Amino acid sequence: MTVVRAAAVQISPVLYSRAGTVEKVVKKIRDLGEQGVQFAVFPETVVPYYPYFSFVQPPYTMAKEHLRLLEQAVTVPSAETDAIAEAAREAHMVVSIGVNERDGGTIYNTQLLFDADGTLIQRRRKITPTYHERMIWGQGDGSGLRAVDSAVGRIGQLACWEHYLPLARYALIADGEQIH
Repeated sequence: MTVVRAAAVQISPVLYSRAGTVEKVVKKIRDLGEQGVQFAVFPETVVPYYPYFSFVQPPYTMAKEHLRLLEQAVTVPSAETDAIAEAAREAHMVVSIGVNERDGGTIYNTQLLFDADGTLIQRRRKITPTYHERMIWGQGDGSGLRAVDSAVGRIGQLACWEHYLPLARYALIADGEQIH
């Protein structure tokens, strides 16, 4: 049996700052690399931040916050994804991180998976945002519903309530998922 030294990273974003949050993430990757961590998992949409405003504001009042999130969202590829990739490469670490991804005028709840050499090996969008999230995020197309080979094993990813979708879990298991 192979042992993988993993870290479930719980950090707060730098609110309203994509650049500040990425800087904080890169520093954490470097710190974990010095501790011998081989696989680090960061929170759902930590970059730039989770849209908590959608919990507390009625839809007709959240336009300003929605636009701010759109402006701070990550494009793939970008300087931000390059910085995370470089940190993963330097630390020889597989990194899974949740981002708000901007593609045109749509924001997606996206998981990025970087291999230990810094290569982006998976970009998967949450298939169906739930409840209030439908006001914020677009629907993914399911193309990332697969396990991928990495330096630490075959990894599958789901976000949040997707774990309640038994067929999604089965699809990853059937695809040879070793780490979830």
